[in-house]
Formats: sequence, C-alpha cells, structure tokens
Amino acid sequence: MTRTLIFLLALAPAGAAHAQDLVLKPLGEARLRHESVDQDGLARNADALTLRIRAGVEAKAGPWSALVEGQGNLPIIDDYFDGLHGPPTRPIVADPDTIALARAQVRYASPGFAMTAGRQRLAFDDERFVGGVGFRQNGQSFDAVRAEITPLKGVKADIAYAWSVRTIWGIDGAGARQQAVSGDNILGNVSAQTPAGKLSGFAYLIDQDEAAMQGFRMSSQSYGARLDGSKPIGKAKIAWQLSYARQSDWHRNPNAYSADYYLADVAVDFGGPRIGAGYEVLGAADGIALTSFQTPLATGFKFQGWADKFLVTPPDGVRDLYANAGWGWKMLGPLKAVTVQAAYHAYRSDRASRTYGDEIDLLASAKLGKIAGSVRYARYDADSFATDTDKFWLQLDWML
Repeated sequence: MTRTLIFLLALAPAGAAHAQDLVLKPLGEARLRHESVDQDGLARNADALTLRIRAGVEAKAGPWSALVEGQGNLPIIDDYFDGLHGPPTRPIVADPDTIALARAQVRYASPGFAMTAGRQRLAFDDERFVGGVGFRQNGQSFDAVRAEITPLKGVKADIAYAWSVRTIWGIDGAGARQQAVSGDNILGNVSAQTPAGKLSGFAYLIDQDEAAMQGFRMSSQSYGARLDGSKPIGKAKIAWQLSYARQSDWHRNPNAYSADYYLADVAVDFGGPRIGAGYEVLGAADGIALTSFQTPLATGFKFQGWADKFLVTPPDGVRDLYANAGWGWKMLGPLKAVTVQAAYHAYRSDRASRTYGDEIDLLASAKLGKIAGSVRYARYDADSFATDTDKFWLQLDWML
C-alpha cells in the first residue's frame, strides 16, 4: 500500500488546481446472496448467506478524478468452509468475512490518453487472463499503475504494472490463500478495429512472487492474440471470438514448461432467442502439476462452468466443448432485462485422452428498479476428475 499512497500524494497537487470544478459522486452497492453446495465425498453440505456492502465517494475536477471505496462481507449464515475458517468437512464457498479498502485511486483522462494509479480493478478483454473476479463477494483488485493510450481512432494500447494483487481471501488470508500476493506483474494489450472485429495482441507476465503460492509455480508469461467481432445478418446478430496464446514459466518458477491456449466461440442473437457454442482448451505440457496452462488472475467463474472445478488447470490440461441457449426480454411486465439461459459443458483432458465429466448450468435473472435478482444452478457429473457437485444461488443486487 505504501507505493499506492506515494502515487496518490504525487498526483494530488495537480488535482487540487481544479478544485473550483469539483463534483462529488457517492458510491454504494449491496449484494445479498444465498449459496448452497452439495458435494460428494464431504460429510456435510455448505449453506452460506452473505451480505456484501461497498461504499465510497468519487471526486471529479476537469480531467482528474479520485476515488475511495471500502467494502465488507458479513456471513449471516456461516455453515460453510470459506477457505480460511469453518470445518473443511463442508464444501468451500470462497466468501470469507472481511472488511477492506477495495479501491483508492487517482485518474487522469483526456482524449487519447488516460492513466490510473492506486488500488483499482483491472479487466482485460473477456477477463480470461486478468479480471476482477466480480462474482465472489470480495472480488479482486490490484495495486497498480495503468495507462490507456489511443493514438488513432480504433487503435488502443492498454498497459499496466501491478505490484500487489488483493485477493478474494480478505484480511485473514494466509498461506496459499493470502490477503495479497506481491510481484512484478506486467500486463499489456494492444488492439485495433478491423473489418473482422477487434484484433488484439497481448502479453501477460504474471509474477506470483510468494513461496506460499505453490513455491512460485504460478508465475508465468503468456503471449497471444484475440479476435472479437459481430455482424448483423437480417434481424439476427452473429458474434465470434477466436483466441490463441502460448504460456511458459517466468521469473522464479522452478518448472520449465510451455503450454497452449485455444478458444473458438460463436453465438447468434435472434432478438430474443439466443444460441451459441464454443471450444476452449487449456493445454498440458508433460502431465506434471502446474505445467499446464494456468490463469491465476482470471475471473474463473466466467469459464468452464459455474461449479468451479477447473480454477486450477489439472496436470493433463482441460478441453471444454460447450453449447448454450437462452431467451431475453428488454421488458416483461414491470421487469427489465429478463434473461433465462442454459449451458452444457463436456470436459476432457488435453493429454492422456480422459473424460473428466460434464456440467449443466441454468440461470434466470431480471431487474426491478435498482434491484437485480438472479437464480442460478450448476450440476457437475464427475467421471474421472473431482466429484459430483450441485450448487444453487439466490442473489439480490442493489446499486445507487
């Protein structure tokens, strides 16, 4: 946090020069969620009712802004293992009790250039490599400096240096589930708009410079490219994603390895009904633990099913063949943004040709005024990896 405060103090005088134009904006949101988990192999089920509250203020003056936000997570029903507390005879629900400074940042933004310094959230592209882990109550933020440069229309360079990753484990985090993980993380993404969509080249050098983090084995360097585009066809809209990356060991990682990542995804929106399918591969090297393609800073909940069986990629890698379908309504009576959807995943290993299992995910969500509600369910049927698991969520979100 020391470096964060130095950046804030260094930038403060320039911001004060515009005090006459100062505009204050309060920040506030709350999330109440019930999560239950029934997992084979554990003696008891998990039952978690948690309340997450975030509050803060943002001050703007001309191109400058400063933001401070605190957050707390309170377990109301805590019959679960949160990764740090509670009996490990119950399934994990990774929402420990905490209170913390979530964000404290200064930002300068002008046409063609923006810089943010301090504790902030970072998200690159679809968050497959770097994200805010928004589904978990505590989320993930970074002590970092980020520069966003747009030299030409449709061309952007997005570069960040982060020296600390503030994890979802909160103030009591310890061991492999630390409160914060230090390291020299260098995150870069350069994109340009093309007729086929946004084409990005990226380099994510992730430095988990802590012995407790698997003996430095989560440090890696990943280089790749991504194409993300969409096009209307009559009354429908087709969208596609293609991505490839190559990962290898970096910094103090004692493993010498290299592994590949592939993604191909297509979706069609008919203005109500939606269908999609995709294939994602996190490759394996030689079958040794943590020599497969890892994404420790990703928003993992968005990928490979909601049962969270593959947050750490197995030694033999994972291949995910998936399909989804749903329906959306802008308005349905008093409700807005009503959505129902279902997804199916078939998981296999990248090497050794094993069937891991399959998963079904279901979701219904809607908004009423400032309140958003959702019901979610995941069912993982194990074959040769992990165990059968059922998860259920009921969630309410409110925002100023």
